[in-house]
Amino acid sequence: MKRVVLSGTGSGVGKTTISTGIMRALSKKHKIQSFKVGPDYIDPSYHKCATGNNARNLDSFFMSEGQIRQSFKQGMEKSNADYGIIEGVRGLYEGISPVNDVGTTSSIAKALNAPVILIINSRSLVRSAAAMTLGFKALDKQINIQGVILNNVKSQKHFLKTKEAVETLANTPVIGGIIRDKSITMEQRHLGLIPAVEEERIKVLIEKWGELIEDNIDLDMLLEIMDNSQPIIEDYEPIWLNKLSNEKTKIGIPFDEAFNFYYQENIEALEANNAEIVYFSPIHDDEIPDVDALYIGGGYPEIFKKELSENKSMLRSVKDFSENNNPIYAECGGLMYLTKSIDNLPMVNVFPYKSELTKKVQGLSYTIADVIQDNPIQKKGEQYHGHEFHYSKVEYTGSNKNDFAFEMKRGVGITGKYDGLLKNKTVASYIHTHTSCLPDFAYNFTQSIIDGK
Repeated sequence: MKRVVLSGTGSGVGKTTISTGIMRALSKKHKIQSFKVGPDYIDPSYHKCATGNNARNLDSFFMSEGQIRQSFKQGMEKSNADYGIIEGVRGLYEGISPVNDVGTTSSIAKALNAPVILIINSRSLVRSAAAMTLGFKALDKQINIQGVILNNVKSQKHFLKTKEAVETLANTPVIGGIIRDKSITMEQRHLGLIPAVEEERIKVLIEKWGELIEDNIDLDMLLEIMDNSQPIIEDYEPIWLNKLSNEKTKIGIPFDEAFNFYYQENIEALEANNAEIVYFSPIHDDEIPDVDALYIGGGYPEIFKKELSENKSMLRSVKDFSENNNPIYAECGGLMYLTKSIDNLPMVNVFPYKSELTKKVQGLSYTIADVIQDNPIQKKGEQYHGHEFHYSKVEYTGSNKNDFAFEMKRGVGITGKYDGLLKNKTVASYIHTHTSCLPDFAYNFTQSIIDGK
């Protein structure tokens, strides 16, 4: 399993542009499987555009080292990939703690015994780029930094001077440099980049990134680094329960401009539990399809609130489905969709509370939650990890903890203490989960359908 980790010295150094460009360039001749470190849905949508394969996430807060290796192996085998390219998150060593590895790119590199390419924003840097490289190499001797990419160089002259500094003083090969160019900058919104599912022009941009990489990065050297990857420790742990549901079920999943935040392995875990996935659009379709349950992920319902609100037949269809006691699991944007309104525009109204977009982030954290009531995905008394990232809030006006399925031990949730509004067999929260940190997610969800029949 040939592989490399593309990491940065910090946020904003150009990791996604360069990583996606490398994926696109190499995909012209090789089968590439992409991975993203950390809880992220948007960057993987760019990866998929570049490679044609569903991207996967690797996260040491969600996953044990054995699960990280299993997820990587599973992804490589699923796509029959020649190479695995892993885009890091923030700086190489940034995570939850100032002193340990949890949630860091470095933890993924170590679990996979993968070589690392360090991406440096070298604007105004020459010798200092060598000092940065030396520092990153010295902090953790288990991290195998095999090369450097210099981003935002001013000119070819600037690149060559900085390359000489890094290679001479830090004894590390420079495999390429990108001259600063505003025309390749990606558009942003409040949760980050615009998801690639929305814009055809993003595909054109990704082609441009691929061409930029072909012209400026030594891809032969990069392939050689991956070809020389050391073996991965043969120590794997499953990312979902080996106990699987036997009866066939159908699960509806909205996937369109408004809802597109799903972890690929959650879908695969449901399929492994004998579920047929049926995709539909709350914006464009008249009603939900003929299914047994709904899994409503996150996305940008607040951006498409007018279109969602105007689709009255769909709103009525979803509410009837919940009132008929069919299982619904909803995350973040899905929670907002199930409330009374988004910014005063009517929504499904399973839960009679308003939700609204805010100017400031309301929740940005890894989460830990205790399960305080049985619900379609978990049993009372259990605990699981997840994450939240939302610029919205739900104006909960009740006063009963029994309205909720989860009590927050880390994170904000809906009230600061509770999350997971619960009604009938519908549970909706700000928490995003991944099957690796909730291995019984798919089994419990499909069994909630079977048990209710």
